[in-house]
Amino acid sequence: NRLVTDDPDSLFYRTPRLVNHADDAWLRELTSLYRRTLPPGGRVLDLMSSHVSHLPEDVPLARVDGHGMNEEELRQNPAFSLGATHVQDLNREPSLSFAADAEYDAILCCCGVQYLQEAEQVFAECSRALVPRTGVLIVSLTNSFFFQKALYGWSERGMATRAKLVRDYMRAAGGFGSVEVEGGGTGIIAQLGSISGLGGDPFCAVVGRRDDSVS
Repeated sequence: NRLVTDDPDSLFYRTPRLVNHADDAWLRELTSLYRRTLPPGGRVLDLMSSHVSHLPEDVPLARVDGHGMNEEELRQNPAFSLGATHVQDLNREPSLSFAADAEYDAILCCCGVQYLQEAEQVFAECSRALVPRTGVLIVSLTNSFFFQKALYGWSERGMATRAKLVRDYMRAAGGFGSVEVEGGGTGIIAQLGSISGLGGDPFCAVVGRRDDSVS
């Protein structure tokens, strides 16, 4: 799990990076998945977030909390007017100390898993913070990311093996009754199109559903 660069994350993210990590078609697929999966009136944690959350406007939510590495980015995210924000480096402290047990109906992680040095521990924390039986963890990914901050070897993997790695993280974390891959981004055509520049960003999300146990 060595990083490409050993620069502290707090230094790298000190300046707000107000960019989207994927193209518009990819973002529409993510919003569509959220629309199908998030429970109306639910409590949501947007993990490793920034200035935008890509949530569907037609799904009412009771609360949206945000976590990230830059306070200014989180402040600009309108979704977090419904909740609280937390600035924390998960590579230094891989816990959700701000979250109570079974506090959230859904936890989202958009284009961030490739930076986690202790993903299994973080996902175990997500399992703890999700409501048993109905809680869901949605981890989305694509080919676009900060290469200098990604885990060693991530850029050499294809989308299918990245998705498998994230599935393995969730299964090792425990607490998830099912772990499924959504989207066509793991297919060879989508990946070749992205690499050649002729296609858009390949969409893939790994969806873990909390099992019935309390712990």
